Amino acid sequence: MQYKLIIFDWDGTLMDSIDKIVCCMQIAAKYAQLSVPSKKILRNTIGLSLEHTFLTLFSEGTQTQQSIFIKVYREQYTQKNKMQTPLYPGIKAYLHTLHAQGYQLAIATGKSRQGLEYQLESLQIKNLFKCVYCAEDSASKPDPLMLNNILKDLNCDVSQALMIGDASFDLQMAHNAGMDCLAVSYGAQQTETLMKFKPLTILNSLPKQLGKYI
Repeated sequence: MQYKLIIFDWDGTLMDSIDKIVCCMQIAAKYAQLSVPSKKILRNTIGLSLEHTFLTLFSEGTQTQQSIFIKVYREQYTQKNKMQTPLYPGIKAYLHTLHAQGYQLAIATGKSRQGLEYQLESLQIKNLFKCVYCAEDSASKPDPLMLNNILKDLNCDVSQALMIGDASFDLQMAHNAGMDCLAVSYGAQQTETLMKFKPLTILNSLPKQLGKYI
């Protein structure tokens, strides 16, 4: 076993939620009377905390607009937008397989804890993860604090851990922590963008391909 700890991003890596996130952010921008960004621009911010996303997208936006943007986004995502966000094919069974094989599993996400906890409970996979860090628990990606905290909590050396994500922020965060990382090709950002951050490899399917690298 090359690694004993595997840390996953959530949206775009385990959960097929990118389109819903983009839709909700566009609605939130409209409500906050901000210029509505394109789908491509929004996809390239997924993975950041909402506060960091707002500052990245709307550098001249006001505090009031930020509050409206975040409030409306959360309302849309959790209550009003009924778009389904399943786990990607084979992910749930594969997480159970990794857990049974003795790997420690963790999550490092820019998602809110309330939102993630709800999804973990609904999917009945909360018990598979030893450690979970969300947006309000730490500094926003690509700051390495989230990963460093997971390593500390689980008493794991960085050489024994692997970060897996779909966005440049995930890969940058791993590099900033001195941690190996893999990328997936089916999430928020294109393969060409991910390659610039030199992951060990880019996977088209976690269940079918990850076993070769762990």
